[in-house]
Amino acid sequence: MAGDQTNRWVGDALVTIEGGQPVHVALEQALRAAVREGRLRPGDPVPPSRALARDLGVSRWVVTQAYGSLVAEGVLDARTGAGTRVASTSWPTRTPTRAPDRAVRPRPAFDLGPGVPDLRHLPRAAWVSAVRTAVASATAGDLVAPDPRGVPSLRQALADRLAVTRAVLVDADAVVVTHGAADGMTRLARSLRAAGHDSVLVEDPSWPRLRDVAAAAGLHPVPVPVDESGVDSRALVEAAERTGARTALVTPSHQFPVGAALVPARREALVRWARSVDGVIIEDDYDAEFRYDRRPVAALRALAPDRVALVGSWSKTLAPGLGIGWLVPPDDVPAARAGLDVDASAPPSLHQLACAALLTDGGYDRHLRSARARYRRRRAALLAALERWLPGLPVTGLAAGLHVVLGLPPGVDEDRVARLAARRDVRVVPAGRYRVGTSARPPALVVGYGNLVDARLDEAVARLAAAVSEAAPN
Repeated sequence: MAGDQTNRWVGDALVTIEGGQPVHVALEQALRAAVREGRLRPGDPVPPSRALARDLGVSRWVVTQAYGSLVAEGVLDARTGAGTRVASTSWPTRTPTRAPDRAVRPRPAFDLGPGVPDLRHLPRAAWVSAVRTAVASATAGDLVAPDPRGVPSLRQALADRLAVTRAVLVDADAVVVTHGAADGMTRLARSLRAAGHDSVLVEDPSWPRLRDVAAAAGLHPVPVPVDESGVDSRALVEAAERTGARTALVTPSHQFPVGAALVPARREALVRWARSVDGVIIEDDYDAEFRYDRRPVAALRALAPDRVALVGSWSKTLAPGLGIGWLVPPDDVPAARAGLDVDASAPPSLHQLACAALLTDGGYDRHLRSARARYRRRRAALLAALERWLPGLPVTGLAAGLHVVLGLPPGVDEDRVARLAARRDVRVVPAGRYRVGTSARPPALVVGYGNLVDARLDEAVARLAAAVSEAAPN
């Protein structure tokens, strides 16, 4: 393979193998690019290692090393008796058409970004079974004129599950099925804006999506600091008095990204504030299903159903692409309930019926038990790798969710670390990405472990450690 690059056929796909690096690494990168760009599609077979080695004029070891890395990454799937194929959960078969000014970012080989679950373990068989049940049980009303609040069977299944897992007692008629948490937030924000609310208290730092949605609906975000006990309730009350805000958006079960649970005294203070000002608390229950050291704490709505709206989705437990969530508005705030159905549409009825079947036949619970065990092991492996490669750096956050926070040495620029890590094919997010105000915080990274193959975790952390070392001031 002399020269800068060589074009070779792998099965029916022409791949470009770059020179100037170990041959097995070049072959791995060429195959990964062929899958990403759709020249090798999910389910396509790749040649036996011996045959491909002969065609390329390399040793068989070169091919087995490349195949092994891609199997570990989840790009290829090797099964005894069935050969090696492109995994069915690999990248899309074609790059979606986008506007010319929006670059398509390649998926990093080592994804330590937060917020994405392990889609390789989506319960596909259970979902297929649930879809069959949905098709068989769908009524004419479900298919012709579905209720904009959601199909009754899913709303009942959600009400039943919220009672058992989140201590939220709610009638099925009060549950609204949405297109996800952002859709639920949009509906709430528009209703509150129409009722005269003009601002919303938000945690600082916090996940930007819901606060951006609120801003787009006309609610100005007002930052409130967060510490290891959750959002600062005293600072929240002071910010509310200063701005007149009567709505707060919080994540009491597992704050993102700090990783704290809101302590009982602050929960009670938050509820007292909302009742005293005729206010609304919007509870983002984004990953409460994933607690590894104990049972999850009850939802804040269980303490104050009269004042708390609950929003959630299956984006973390199943897949973001499912596009189904739920909203439970507060019982005693008409302003938060008005207009929820105006110009709103529920997700497709068959998708809703399938979700209801997944909840009622036990398929969802079986998936969650498996996912919790997997993420618990992976979190422990991540902590061990961080201790091995970055000893002495603080790691914070509850034993919950899909991320931890890694503190960096003083003087290290977190943005520069992220850029240097990207050059090493590692995705990691600077903690500053989630800040709302201008208050300074120590440099840190938000390190996710949901979307990374276990076999690649140690190498990912080793590469991250190299980036931290390079970013350290001399």
